[in-house]
Amino acid sequence: MAVVAAQRFEVWLINLDPTQGSEINKTRPCVVLSPDEMNRHLRTVTIAALTSTRRDYPSRVDCTFQGKEGQVALDHIRSVDKTRLVRRLGTLSKATAQAVCERLQELFQY
Repeated sequence: MAVVAAQRFEVWLINLDPTQGSEINKTRPCVVLSPDEMNRHLRTVTIAALTSTRRDYPSRVDCTFQGKEGQVALDHIRSVDKTRLVRRLGTLSKATAQAVCERLQELFQY
């Protein structure tokens, strides 16, 4: 099986099942957060799910993708094996990618 060449800020349809408890589930669009250097060398990618359920959480970033309003759920970051990646759907806008990076810095600052 060929290794998927996912790139940072691409949106992929990803099979997140099986999950446990409150983990975000089903096959859904997710944005790749891991840097390209990692994506080239590892068999996993770090992702955050996109959701159409809007919450006023500090861990969410508003976005529009393929004409649909939603949010990048940075409270649902996880690493998944590349075999879970179903197909590439597109790429986040530069403005949304920048907002995601800024929010991640806020969330993980020390």
